[in-house]
Amino acid sequence: MSEKAKDAEVTIPAQAQDEGGATLTKDAAPGEVLLKVTGLQKHFPIRKGLLQRQVGAVRAVDGIDFEVRSGETLGVVGESGCGKSTMGRLITRLLEPTAGKVEFEGKDITHLGVSGMRPMRRDVQMIFQDPYSSLNPRHTVGTIISAPFKLQGVTPEGGVKKEVQRLLSVVGLNPEHYNRYPHEFSGGQRQRIGIARALALNPKLVVADEPVSALDVSIQAQVVNLLDDLQQELGLTYVIIAHDLSVVRHVSDRIAVMYLGKIVELADRDSLYSAPMHPYTKALMSAVPIPDPKRRNAKSERILLTGDVPSPIAPPSGCRFHTRCWKATEICKTVEPPLLELKPGQRVACHHPENFEDQAPQDTVLLSVAKQAAEFVADEVLAESAETSAAVAAELRTEETPAEETTVAAAGESTAVESEDASETVAADEPDASRESGTDTQK
Repeated sequence: MSEKAKDAEVTIPAQAQDEGGATLTKDAAPGEVLLKVTGLQKHFPIRKGLLQRQVGAVRAVDGIDFEVRSGETLGVVGESGCGKSTMGRLITRLLEPTAGKVEFEGKDITHLGVSGMRPMRRDVQMIFQDPYSSLNPRHTVGTIISAPFKLQGVTPEGGVKKEVQRLLSVVGLNPEHYNRYPHEFSGGQRQRIGIARALALNPKLVVADEPVSALDVSIQAQVVNLLDDLQQELGLTYVIIAHDLSVVRHVSDRIAVMYLGKIVELADRDSLYSAPMHPYTKALMSAVPIPDPKRRNAKSERILLTGDVPSPIAPPSGCRFHTRCWKATEICKTVEPPLLELKPGQRVACHHPENFEDQAPQDTVLLSVAKQAAEFVADEVLAESAETSAAVAAELRTEETPAEETTVAAAGESTAVESEDASETVAADEPDASRESGTDTQK
């Protein structure tokens, strides 16, 4: 068994080994950027009432950014309800995004119509989670696998039946099962049929949504190694969505961790599993069981997260994990941390990352700059609020000043009138006083 399979704690069956007994594993060499996602969002509206007015929205995917290079495998992990499956359907354009951009081979495919998407469907395929419901029970295996040829108007060399039988052989099924129905196969065999259908048009990118979650552990190992073998032979690029961290570690080159519609950490496999930086990632890693007692770390402790997962209808402000995080401070509650590269090849969205104290000074400076930027944004918001308050107060003072001037002017006019009246009264009284004085003199 290879060292990679040991790390993954996945038992590799004998069928998955080559003639020399060595386990078939993957050594993908990343190439050019094949898929680029920028600011991708998907909000599902909540409607109520007779008129079905929108009263809110479920923020299933709320602004994510990542790239997938040709030949590599990107694993996406996170607990149920974090938006993994929705993200997979968005990048395959099975769902229309609310906002953001999806680029495939440098071309923006975000808002392509049906006719524009048809050529792209040949290059991007999806393997669905449930092998029982993703296959039409009324169609034979031959009809199911040949459906892409019919939809795309493609005629394979040698005929459709011969190509379908070849695909069945590629995924490890008997080509003579061409005329059988899905109910005649086991769960693992049905998933292989789904894989054969996805490979029919020789795609460049395959999005696998929980490809082994509905299967037994022994069957999981077979399907996982089949995906590895096909990537080596056909040069495929994978985006594998899963919640089993051991399986993701076995198949992935890089891993994205999602929480409540956001990517909180994105790193290569070795860095993520050896030194996770986001507290949520660390909690996830602590929950991975290690069967081999010799490989257990006596100092490792399982981290129990307290509190409920916030609702995607009304996510908390700032960092969305702060309601369950043991390292949360005031800045976590008010400022959302950006996804920054704090180590080479390791990006994290956290104000207080784990396993970061022993890094080089430039990394510490980078984190300091990130915190300063977040605090600067908060200061700007407060300053803008203060300026608004000052402007409102000044406007109120401006409105009060003319009224005061009018009152003063009126008071001045009243005083002037009273002074005039007093002068006239004094002038009228003076002749009377003079007459009285003259009369007294004559006497």
